[in-house]
Amino acid sequence: MAPTRRNTGKRPDAARRSGPRKPGGKPRAQGGETDPNEGWIWGRHAVLAALANPRRQVLSIHVTRNAADDLSDADLKRASLEPPHEIASRLPDGAVHQGFAVKARALPSEPLSAVADPTHGLLVVLDQITDPQNVGAIFRSAAAFGARAVIMQDRKSPPLFGALCKAAVGCVETVSHVRVTNIADTLIELSKEGRVSIGLAGEAETSLSDLVAEHAGPGLVIVMGAEGDGLRPRVAEHCTALARIPMGPKAESLNVSAAAAIALYEASRFDPRINPAEG
Repeated sequence: MAPTRRNTGKRPDAARRSGPRKPGGKPRAQGGETDPNEGWIWGRHAVLAALANPRRQVLSIHVTRNAADDLSDADLKRASLEPPHEIASRLPDGAVHQGFAVKARALPSEPLSAVADPTHGLLVVLDQITDPQNVGAIFRSAAAFGARAVIMQDRKSPPLFGALCKAAVGCVETVSHVRVTNIADTLIELSKEGRVSIGLAGEAETSLSDLVAEHAGPGLVIVMGAEGDGLRPRVAEHCTALARIPMGPKAESLNVSAAAAIALYEASRFDPRINPAEG
């Protein structure tokens, strides 16, 4: 299994009131650049989860009158009630907002030391997976199967906003993330702590289920490679072992988020906190 890969003629004072604009008419941060530490979250589940997360700093709330019924009294006092098209005008083209959008600050990353101990539970490592939909879906699976955290490279991972949060259906707010500089070095550190890292690779000889059973326990680390290219050589080298997901001949490979869901399920079967009968 190889994971698959305006000048408008406005007066200067009007321009100052509206702020600089990016192509498409969306407001931009002063200086002409968007702030990487701020972003939009949309969709009912994603927005309500962000509002419920004390670690997420919400800057503004934009909802339709119907959607406002789902807000707490405190959030409703802060909210701007807007028609659907006005909310949509704030967001990227095609964003399905369901009447909910918030502008928020980025979530803080946990340090690696906070999750390194094997007793802290299952981890999933993403080696340069860049598609927001895939990363969001992996967060959702991580939440479903009890993962302690998702580890991502700081420069090669999408921000936890937008389509990623929509795909995660609120799970970005409930599963911690760790951003690291180097994935291979991170695997070395986790190994020193006694963790076992299983990397998914289509060329591996051992099946995932067999390898997970061999190293059963809460200290497993599931390592997923980038869409199309899979694990980079040095990352694969520093996995404890590589595993494949056996498949029939009608499909050459699985989408990386689907493969991650299968791997996380297999690992969760042997985690006594998820399946007490297996402990």
